[in-house]
This record gives sequence, structure tokens and C-alpha cells, in this order.
Amino acid sequence: MNTPEIAHGLVGLCQKGQFAEAVEKYYSPDVVSVEPTGDSRESQGLEAVKAKGDWWVANNIVHQMTVEGPYLGGDKFVVRFICDITFKPTGQRRLLDELGIYTVRGGRVVHEQFFYHAG
Repeated sequence: MNTPEIAHGLVGLCQKGQFAEAVEKYYSPDVVSVEPTGDSRESQGLEAVKAKGDWWVANNIVHQMTVEGPYLGGDKFVVRFICDITFKPTGQRRLLDELGIYTVRGGRVVHEQFFYHAG
């Protein structure tokens, strides 16, 4: 698959809330995922990225989510995630506005990095 096919497929699954399926279908076994903050900013490998996703689902209540994109550029694409969530451990509700930048090589996502809106 090429970058546009992967980008559109990944966004389509994410818009349906099928994030685990998107990771399984489009990510490389050697994928690297980088978060903007936190103790575990970088996850290496498919299993680590899946575990990160499982943690996120277990620790957040999603009230509403919008997934916009993809925005294409060469071997990269950008997706915007706007999420109204409650973080279960604290009960804090917040709006998360985040961009994911994805790099594709060999027909798979090999790198993702997230940036949040600091407004």
C-alpha cells in the first residue's frame, strides 16, 4: 500500500473508533511512537504501541471524538484528533486537541509522533 491508501484507511478506522484495528492493519512490527509528554514518551515496537493504546482506553472515558484528515505530504501524513475525555484516575474532564504525524515506509507506518495544542 502507498501512503495515501494507508492514510485514508487509518483515518477511516479511527473515525469509527477502531484504533486497535488501525494499528494492527497498518503499523510496522518495528514502529516507533512518540508522545509529547509523560514518563514513557517513546514506545518501540508493535507490542509496546498496542500496550500504550490499551492503557489509554482503560484510563479514559471518551465523551466525543473527532478525527480529521488525512493531510498528505510525501511519505508522511497528519491526522487531527479532538477528544472530549475524562481521565479516570483523577476524574478530570478535558478537551484534547492533538496532531499525529505518521511516516510510511515499505507499505507500513514506521513512525508516529503526537503534538498537542497548548492553548
